[in-house]
Amino acid sequence: MKLNQFALLMLDEFEEEKFHLPVHSHTYYELIYIKKGEGIHHINESRLTYKAGDLFAISPDDSHYFDIHSSTRFVFIKFTDSYFSSKKNLYTDDMLMNTPEQFMRNKLLKEHVLQLGDDCHTILRNTVENITAYNGRTDISTSPIIFFQILSIFGLLKEATEKMQAVQSTGIDNNNVIAYVHQHIYFPDKVQVKEIAAHFAIAPTYFSAWFKRNFGLTYRDYINNLRIRLIEQRIAGRNMPIKQIAHEFGFTDESHLSNYFKKRKNIKPSAFGKG
Repeated sequence: MKLNQFALLMLDEFEEEKFHLPVHSHTYYELIYIKKGEGIHHINESRLTYKAGDLFAISPDDSHYFDIHSSTRFVFIKFTDSYFSSKKNLYTDDMLMNTPEQFMRNKLLKEHVLQLGDDCHTILRNTVENITAYNGRTDISTSPIIFFQILSIFGLLKEATEKMQAVQSTGIDNNNVIAYVHQHIYFPDKVQVKEIAAHFAIAPTYFSAWFKRNFGLTYRDYINNLRIRLIEQRIAGRNMPIKQIAHEFGFTDESHLSNYFKKRKNIKPSAFGKG
């Protein structure tokens, strides 16, 4: 469905196994929500892996296309410059300073998949469903209800990009995080998600998603794997009693360490390496 000069806002929902367009650009803006499917979103110079629940923001400056890996259902919310400018009577104070059109050009939105917590994903999904359910009942471009629904999506975008900008300003990267973890692995409180996220000044939900995206496993699994590997090294060296190892890694007692180790290795520490 093409957005013509008379339509300030249009909605397009469809499912494809192969995207119907090559690399292309538009004269209007698009919010693209992925209802189902997986693949790669090529936007400008970036290749962003997408999955169900992801959201992308496209401005007229961008060129993009989708390399679909599994059948994907898209919801396109398309609007022109005039859509928001025609509703300035409904603007918030913040929108007078930073218009949605300006916000859609944020480079972070073109270089990274937007990271949302579970609660924000639920809000986004419900909002998109509200918009699609209302489509067809009236001219959605004139509906205040739809306008405020779309504003709520921009609220999610703003919150997520602010967190991404905070990450960039703190200089968080793989090496910084791993150095912190290895330095504090002996202090269980220091390597809790809330503690390490606070150290790098980002939200715990964002940190967890960032870690899995960068390392290919959950933060908890990484911590457990590292701790077990170090404990194995201590036991294999046969220079430290189990009680001392438990104390070194912050376990309450030898029994606590033994249960932790057996749960993950299916063997007690005292039996590890024997035979």
